[in-house]
Amino acid sequence: MLKSASGALANVLKRSLLPTARAAAAPQVRRSHDGPVESDEEFDLRYENFFNRKDIDGWEIRQGMNDLCGMDLVPDPKIIKAALHACRRVNDYALAVRFIEACKNKCGPKVNEIYPYIIQEIKPTLTELGIETPEELGYDKPELALQSVYEV
Repeated sequence: MLKSASGALANVLKRSLLPTARAAAAPQVRRSHDGPVESDEEFDLRYENFFNRKDIDGWEIRQGMNDLCGMDLVPDPKIIKAALHACRRVNDYALAVRFIEACKNKCGPKVNEIYPYIIQEIKPTLTELGIETPEELGYDKPELALQSVYEV
């Protein structure tokens, strides 16, 4: 009994540890836990196409924006423009302004370098759609800030 069990175990180990001819001929694909690796251009195109869909609704726009905000990146101006057009299609002005604000927050410590570039690139789209930046709306300053008691 022990001899037959050890023989079966040896066969299983031999098949699993030694490469077969079929496995050796198969192309090697790099696998990672995040799925397939895509280039920056493919990533940008995927999100542009997502936001450019004509049948997109507000929930899907928020889902796409939430996905982008959860990533360790600042969205490309092409993606931001597509998202702003999607907000206009569903008539959600507040979402458009909040997305611009979220993109500013994603710039982190390089906000003085990246954010002016983003605004420069999306300004024609903002003008076309009639959307104001958070700074133009006064959202960059606290609304109900109190004067410091030490400065009175």
